[in-house]
Amino acid sequence: MLELVFKRLMLGLVTIWLVSVIIFLGVEALPGDACTAILERDAFGDALKACRQAMGLNDPALSRYLSWASAALHGDLGISANGQESISQMVGYRVRNSLLLAAGALSVGIPLAICLGTLAGLKRDSWVDILFSTGAIFAMTIPEFVAATILILVFAIWLGWVPAIVLTPADAQPLEFFPEFILAALVLTMLMVAHVMRMVRSSVIDAMASDYVQMATLKGVPYWRIVLRHALPNALLPAINVIALTVAWLLGGVVVVEVVFNYPGLGRLLVDAISGRDLPVVQAITLIVAATYVGVNLVADILSLALNPRLRSHRMRQG
Repeated sequence: MLELVFKRLMLGLVTIWLVSVIIFLGVEALPGDACTAILERDAFGDALKACRQAMGLNDPALSRYLSWASAALHGDLGISANGQESISQMVGYRVRNSLLLAAGALSVGIPLAICLGTLAGLKRDSWVDILFSTGAIFAMTIPEFVAATILILVFAIWLGWVPAIVLTPADAQPLEFFPEFILAALVLTMLMVAHVMRMVRSSVIDAMASDYVQMATLKGVPYWRIVLRHALPNALLPAINVIALTVAWLLGGVVVVEVVFNYPGLGRLLVDAISGRDLPVVQAITLIVAATYVGVNLVADILSLALNPRLRSHRMRQG
C-alpha cells in the first residue's frame, strides 16, 4: 500500500508542476502584462520600459517562471498589479472565508447526503426513493444563480429571515459573517447533496445485491447490522472520490455563488482580478485552486486504498 501511496503522491506533484507551467504559459499568451495594467493610459515609452525593468518582465520566460515557481513554493505569490499589495495577504483572508463557507456546507451536506442516499438505496423504487431521486435531479439541473435568486427571493425578501447579500468586509472575524453567509452555504449544500446522494444510492443498491450481503442474510444476521457493518462501508468507497471532487469544488471557491451573494471569498477575488486585468492575482488563485484539486483527490485516493477491504485482507495475509 505504501508503494501505491508514494506513486499517487509523485503523480500529484507532477500534476501540480504541469499545471503551474500551463498557468504561466497561459498568462504569458494573454495580451498586455502587469505593467500595462498598472500604468493603464500611461503604458508607453519610458514609463512602460522602467516598469517592466523594475518588475523583471524583460527577463527570459524560463527565468521568470523559475523565479515565480520558487517564490510560490516559499509562500510568496508576488505583488498585485493594480494595488501593489502582497498577493499572499490578499488571498489569505479570502481562502479563510472560502474555507468557512465550505465548512458550513460540508458539515450539513455530507451527513445529509449519506443518510438520504442510503435510505433511497435501501428503499429502491419506493415512494421515498422516487421523492429523493426526483429532488436530487431537480437540484442538479438548476443553475447556481437561479437557485441563489430563488432563495434570496423567498428567505430574504418575502420572509425577511436572513440578509440577501454579504456586506461584511473580507478581513472581518468569522463570526461576523453569520447570518449573512447562510443562503450562500444553503445553495452549495443543495448542489452537494444532490451529487453525493445519487452516488451513495447507486453504491448502496450494488452493495445490497452483492454476494457477501446475501450470504449474511442467509446466515440470519440482523438487517440493520448487515447495512451498517457490511453494506454501507463498502458502498461509501465509490462515493469518496465524488465527495473529494465536491470538497475541492467548494474549497476552490464557487465563483457564481460568491458573486451572487457578494461573498468575499476566493472566487469573488478571482472575478475582480479578471475584471481589473490583475494577471499576477489570477495566476496565483488559479495555482491555488489547481493545487487544492490535486491535494484533495490525493487524500481521496489514499482513503480509498486504506478502506478497501481487499487491500486490508491482502495486508493481513502478508502479515
